[in-house]
Amino acid sequence: MTRVGIVGTGVISGTYLDHLGKLPGVDVVAVADLDLARAQTIADKNPAIRAVSPEDLYAADDIEIVVNLTIPAAHAAVHQAALAAGKHVYGEKPLAMDRTEAEPLLKYAAANDLRIGCAPDTVLGTGTQTARAVIDRGDIGTPHAATAFMVTPGHELWHPAPEFYYQPGGGPVLDMGPYYVTSLVTLLGPVVRVTARAGQSKQQRKIHTGPRAGTVFDVEVPTHVTGVLEHESGALTTVLMSFDVWAGRLPRIEVHGTEGSLSVPDPNGFDGAVELVTPEQREWTEVSVAGGYAGAGRGVGVADMARALRTGEPHRASGELAYHVLDVLESFIDSAVQDQPLNVSSAVARPAPVPLGASPETA
Repeated sequence: MTRVGIVGTGVISGTYLDHLGKLPGVDVVAVADLDLARAQTIADKNPAIRAVSPEDLYAADDIEIVVNLTIPAAHAAVHQAALAAGKHVYGEKPLAMDRTEAEPLLKYAAANDLRIGCAPDTVLGTGTQTARAVIDRGDIGTPHAATAFMVTPGHELWHPAPEFYYQPGGGPVLDMGPYYVTSLVTLLGPVVRVTARAGQSKQQRKIHTGPRAGTVFDVEVPTHVTGVLEHESGALTTVLMSFDVWAGRLPRIEVHGTEGSLSVPDPNGFDGAVELVTPEQREWTEVSVAGGYAGAGRGVGVADMARALRTGEPHRASGELAYHVLDVLESFIDSAVQDQPLNVSSAVARPAPVPLGASPETA
């Protein structure tokens, strides 16, 4: 059993606690927060979990993996503190605010025989993994193209304090892009080159809900970004990420090969229908589940990493994958700003597939 401590007790921590409590091979023994009272509230409801300060959690002898659920601006600092204490770390996306923060973390971990894991782990569910299995067994021939669309009218319609989505570090690419690019790399392999264009429909936006409804705030980042990702395999993915679309009927992800086309479910979820068209079957037809952790939820990447620690194998939601995804997304934005195609300097191997019927404890 791998013992886990959680730093950061915001809203997402509840989801992690619920799912980690059901997963084999991991045991949450402590929670920490700068506001110790928030951590204590969780401990009061879970007798097997103690509330401690972040510093005490890093120093605890019984904790092997620190799960970092702090705000993005604190990700790098918390990762580094946990690594310095000799702990493996797994965090919510992004790995860090930018490549400059992220790269030293990977170097430190490698030099000290420690592991870094990072969300999204949605790609380990049956949705993306079934699509991966369909591609790998050759059902669509050789993949040569894909599309990835994420469109919404903006978070200010539902979020009571949405400003951070429209400040540096936010925008549709860095907010939702990790789900899409992680799935695309899992399906088609690493990205070597990007070309993008960006726009911004409004200079200001208005909050529509909550006690600050009617408040107007400035938009500081592009809110509509489109372009092409060139994968190492030669496949080209057309991407659209936007906070400027009121409604759309666009598919989330589709992959097109020499012998068929594949519809991939929302990469922000763990499951969903995978559909296939071939020359013999010209109507979209749902395929049987062919891979992935069934019934997975937030934190399955932690359990997958815990298994890998015991076996010595690579874990799938790795820091190296998260760094490559961050590199692709930053390069995509840079390409739009600089008005030129850009090479992606990092590389990563496709993670191992999750076999059909696998358990995070044994896969």
